[in-house]
Amino acid sequence: MVGSRLMFGLPGPDVTDDDVRLFRETRAAGIMLYRRNFETPERLARLVTGLEEAVGRRILVATDHEGGRIIMLGRAVTIFPDNLAAGTAGEVKFVHRQGLIEGRELRRLGVDVNFAPVLDVLTERYSPNIGIRSYGKDPALVARYGAARIRGLQAAGVSACAKHFPGKGHAPVDAHLGLPVIDSDWSEMHGGHLPPFLAAVEAGVDCIMTSHPLYPRLDPLPRMPATFSRLIVEEYLRGEMGYRGVIVSDDLEMGAIGELCPIGEATVRAAAAGHDLLLVCHTPARQREAHAALLEAYRTGALPVRGLEQSVARLDALHAQRPARFAGGAPRAERDGEPLAKALATRAVTSVAPPRAAFGRALNGKVVVVFPRLSSLADRITIEDAVLDESRFVSEAHASYGIEPTVEVVGVEPGEAEIARATEAARRADATVLFLYDAHLYPSNRTLLDALQTAVPALGVILMRDPWDAEYLAPGVAGVTAYGWRRCQLEAALARLLTPGP
Repeated sequence: MVGSRLMFGLPGPDVTDDDVRLFRETRAAGIMLYRRNFETPERLARLVTGLEEAVGRRILVATDHEGGRIIMLGRAVTIFPDNLAAGTAGEVKFVHRQGLIEGRELRRLGVDVNFAPVLDVLTERYSPNIGIRSYGKDPALVARYGAARIRGLQAAGVSACAKHFPGKGHAPVDAHLGLPVIDSDWSEMHGGHLPPFLAAVEAGVDCIMTSHPLYPRLDPLPRMPATFSRLIVEEYLRGEMGYRGVIVSDDLEMGAIGELCPIGEATVRAAAAGHDLLLVCHTPARQREAHAALLEAYRTGALPVRGLEQSVARLDALHAQRPARFAGGAPRAERDGEPLAKALATRAVTSVAPPRAAFGRALNGKVVVVFPRLSSLADRITIEDAVLDESRFVSEAHASYGIEPTVEVVGVEPGEAEIARATEAARRADATVLFLYDAHLYPSNRTLLDALQTAVPALGVILMRDPWDAEYLAPGVAGVTAYGWRRCQLEAALARLLTPGP
């Protein structure tokens, strides 16, 4: 029973003897799939079925398939825009359809649980980890879109997991790296951050994932993140909200938890708070430590066996929803997935600074395009195949507008030489298009933007990731955002920039 509350990540795309030994000895219930586990659908199927055959039981298979930049399984699926794009697009039926498509595609890949959608609500305060992962700043909109996505996913046979309860859209620190502190009181949380989770419960969401920040005005005990807070998890979510599904911890190996205590203690404290499923996603030694600490806590009576039995019953019910490992045939993307992704991306595109007429005229001359080397991120982020060859992607994207650009590919954080080279090329051009990658996070990109704004007569900027770089645009510079940088979003933003309309 203890092992059935643990979900682990594995180090690679193939199951090894060490992986089998880990799952046999701990009786861990589930596997969390990451980018490192996915090469092809066929290889993934061998990993999952090989592990299940070796241990002689079904494994609960989960992944983060949020859409946009958080995609772990990047083939045989539709790559949808980020949630902020979907929220801006303004069509809730599209989001329900997105959930249906994602559910069908994930079931073909053998996935049981999707740790999505993100239901955190943005505020005027910048959130370094949520940003475009959120549907927006309006709690009612986030609730409506989140519930639609949940219903779509679960109608297609994949359990959804709303996250990150009780809401961290205004967290000042990325919990992967450090421990955020959120000073909101219950009144502010009820008014702005909890409504989407109430809507998720009403929609019948199978799982809810909690968050790692400290909420000192929700639980005043010192150094008590939501992950460890029985008041927030058991008394509020399970008690006052009446949630009866599976409560999941975020990864207990994150930096926020590491600042507080060792992994074994963290696992016991998260279980005591009321979580059913405990995630330890990266390190075998820590996974074993988590299991040993949890087992000892039940053996000694530090944790009550009755709570263990209740968690196991909820997890058994989650398992029972899917008697087969795969459903829906061979892995493939749904036929109507890409058109829907393009429709969402196109509706979401926003002009943050309209172009002058001179920019449009300049496009008839020599055009330089400056584009970040996204392929350098491919070892840790899913990059679509069409974008891996940046120069070819940019050239083909401009060709339909009758433009044959000179392409300058620079680093995601460009160096001085790259900035100088791109700026000199832009000086010799009539018009320049800059695909800008987060100038508010990476100073070198701000330097690149400023250099081009100073040097070139006609500049159009596509804000590739977060839209907040708009404040850096000089007067007369055209600016467009699609709230993300997936292919469908880049093409939609480019269409708006090059053909702005009346």
